[in-house]
Amino acid sequence: MVSIGVIGYGYWGPNLVRNFSQAKGAHVTAVCDQRPERRALVEKVYPSVKTFSDIDEMLHNPDVEAVAIATPVSSHFPLAMRAIQAGKHVFVEKPFAATVAEGEQLVAEAERRKLTLMVDHTFIYTSAVRKIKELLSNGSLGDLYYYDSVRVNLGLFQSDVSVLWDLAVHDLSIMDFLIGRSPTMVAATGMSHVPGRPENMAYLTCFFTNNLIAHFHVNWLAPVKIRQTLIGGSEKMIVYDDIEMSEKIKVYDSGITVNQDEDSVYQRHVGYRTGDMWAPRLDNIEALKIEAEHFVECVETGQQPLSSGHAGLRVVRILEAASRSMANHGQPVEL
Repeated sequence: MVSIGVIGYGYWGPNLVRNFSQAKGAHVTAVCDQRPERRALVEKVYPSVKTFSDIDEMLHNPDVEAVAIATPVSSHFPLAMRAIQAGKHVFVEKPFAATVAEGEQLVAEAERRKLTLMVDHTFIYTSAVRKIKELLSNGSLGDLYYYDSVRVNLGLFQSDVSVLWDLAVHDLSIMDFLIGRSPTMVAATGMSHVPGRPENMAYLTCFFTNNLIAHFHVNWLAPVKIRQTLIGGSEKMIVYDDIEMSEKIKVYDSGITVNQDEDSVYQRHVGYRTGDMWAPRLDNIEALKIEAEHFVECVETGQQPLSSGHAGLRVVRILEAASRSMANHGQPVEL
């Protein structure tokens, strides 16, 4: 039985406490939060859980084997590093570090101490994304042409990170899991409409080998909430709508056929193919429950998590390059 301590009981912390409390092979023994009213809430809902206001005091508690960190991005690196150096396995919110250099240090330290470091890329554990991965892995889509994602809403303006680090991180983690390779170059543009705050809308393009391109549109200042991804292949295409309740994934047997005229290499005919659409059946298991149990399994067996520190580092590497590109009005940055 793996004993878990949760650092941060704000927006996401309660979800972590609930899921780790219910996860097979785990139990929550401690919660740390500096705010007395949040600690009082924990004590009311989970009377057996010990609360702390001091992080080091919790980390020195022998009843805590692993910690889950749900705090602002700027605090992820120092908290995760202190936990690892205290001999704790670490589950940390995304992005797990504010820079590539910080991420590399966390990965190296966890590996040196043979501890599990896992990043909370929740979406890759959803039934929808797991089904898309299955379709990509068995070759149903053929050669991948494009990955196009929109994640917009009238959202919470963050003060410490741009909309790329807040919203695009979700879609980049999904793309990293689904495609299984990193882009060779990125370009990003964005704009801030609130003085003194980071960019609240942005467009990010990732370029891959073999003519694959990925594009991300993120915005905190949209009148509607959209969570939609289009994935185009040579054989089939997918529309993934995370807001859709009954048919989150639709697979279209649509595409083009290109016939080359034998008389001239310059003559090509493009034909269109429109076939059936089908929506695969998905399970209703909460992604965070699957993820929590996966973390516990990795702690117990030593296996590499699906959303390992290396996966988190690949995402941070894209975000850092995108931030440099955005600061230079879209100048492409090679990875």
